[in-house]
Amino acid sequence: MGNKWKVRFHTFHKYSALLQELVKRDIKLKYRRSVLGYLWSVLNPLLIMIVLTVVFSSMFQKNIENYPVYLLTGRVLFDFMRNATQSGLKSVTNNAALLKKTYIPKYIFTLSKATSTMVDTVFSLGAFFIVMIATRTTFHWTLVYLPVIILQVYVFSLGVSFLLAALQVMFHDMEYIYHAIITAWMYMTPLFYPLENLPNLLQLIIKSVNPMYYYVASFRDITLAGNMPGIRLIIGGWLWGFAALAIGVFVFQKKKDQFILYL
Repeated sequence: MGNKWKVRFHTFHKYSALLQELVKRDIKLKYRRSVLGYLWSVLNPLLIMIVLTVVFSSMFQKNIENYPVYLLTGRVLFDFMRNATQSGLKSVTNNAALLKKTYIPKYIFTLSKATSTMVDTVFSLGAFFIVMIATRTTFHWTLVYLPVIILQVYVFSLGVSFLLAALQVMFHDMEYIYHAIITAWMYMTPLFYPLENLPNLLQLIIKSVNPMYYYVASFRDITLAGNMPGIRLIIGGWLWGFAALAIGVFVFQKKKDQFILYL
């Protein structure tokens, strides 16, 4: 067992430069031929936030103080997870030609997608801080916990990406199924509305089986309330993250040798 992990670590180290190049490529491709370039990582969430605030603020302004920040705390994290998992889903199949020609650890492509999405999310936090300043939101010291929340979402998204990438190779219609799942998932996460507006049973279900609830609630605690997340949110966030990673890696490792038969 020890020798197996040594080999895996050596392989990862050997291809770490390739991982860095793939991450750089993904980020450059996203903004290629864009006049504003990386500024879109700030402008895009700002524009979406303005539109959604206009649409939803009249519905929830009595229930939610500082709705723009409330909205953006949910959107930033959910978009991070959605973009990471949707790009990770096709990370292996999109590189089929390369994988057929030479040996490259297949997980490198999935790992690069999640990592590049995390980097892009960090860029987009500029929009979040601009909104905080514009709405005169207090910058609480608890914001130092934000990198931990970002890391939790990264671990969770990476695990889901490994699972989806393996399933997509085996079942090519997985991307259509996941599109429906992620849409339903978005509406079952309190991004636009306060959780308290839902029936008690639905609140309990969301708190019990929706991993994104833990991350969004933690982000709102440190931003709007100025409190550290409760122990349930902290432990729950890590448990969901590592459970997703363990399942995703297990399925990916178990099926990876069969990928070439379906690519």
